[in-house]
Amino acid sequence: MSSIIPSLEELAAQVLASPRLGVRRLVALTGPPASGKSTQADILANRLNEEGCAAQVLPMDGFHLHNEILVERGLLNRKGAPETFDIQGFLQLITRLHDEPEIYFPTFDRSRDIAIAAAGCVNKTCDTVIVEGNYLLFDRPIWRDLRHHWDLALRMEVPETTLKHRLLGRWLSYGLSPEQARKRAEENDLANARVIEECALPADIII
Repeated sequence: MSSIIPSLEELAAQVLASPRLGVRRLVALTGPPASGKSTQADILANRLNEEGCAAQVLPMDGFHLHNEILVERGLLNRKGAPETFDIQGFLQLITRLHDEPEIYFPTFDRSRDIAIAAAGCVNKTCDTVIVEGNYLLFDRPIWRDLRHHWDLALRMEVPETTLKHRLLGRWLSYGLSPEQARKRAEENDLANARVIEECALPADIII
């Protein structure tokens, strides 16, 4: 059963107390678009580092398929949906994270809307990786296989009205018109958020 952790101190304590499947601890931090995953992951990683636990954030956004591939498949307007990620490549990387001393991973440049190969690195000094992404507890083929790799799984839950407000602000800040921002938020991001909620595997902790 999921528990609710109200404070950063308690959350960090839960992470540090969690058993691990391999040499390196893997913590999943998931939730819908604009739920605050990136910010929360950075805050948690900083707290763990202050506690003497070498922690690092690894976002799954680097596994977005390239836009040219999405155009060929008619999926560009659905970018961010499950079918627009390289899930096989992501799963392989997660499998390696437990024990391999040094692993490179792709990152995502949102301003250019592209993934950058091998732009991030988890090295042998890293004790705990906080993996951040929308579909880390997603009950669909291949995606659900990720669940077996999490030593601790956290899910952020945010009201849809709050998500919509944040998403509109996000897309306006990237130069979209109000109508373009509304369309992208409602027809893509919030649609993905509902799928995430409908197909959610249990989390250990709800934030």
